[in-house]
Amino acid sequence: MTPTMTKEDFQGLGAPDLVYVREISAADVLADTPLADAKGLMIDPEQTLYAVHSADGERLAVMLDRETAFAAAVAHELAPVSVH
Repeated sequence: MTPTMTKEDFQGLGAPDLVYVREISAADVLADTPLADAKGLMIDPEQTLYAVHSADGERLAVMLDRETAFAAAVAHELAPVSVH
């Protein structure tokens, strides 16, 4: 059985400030977005976007490019790392 870390466990490791940036397909983002919120969005489902996630995996933001994702994290006083 794989141990599960709670949000409190991550906080103990200094994780509140640590976020990771990874590629995500626009189709995945659109699938997770309620239809009413997606109205008017002109995004190609095949497009690659960049998601900012908290250390526990919660998606915090989605940006069009990697540089903007990192800049947004830093602007919010977070410490971004890249995930490949």
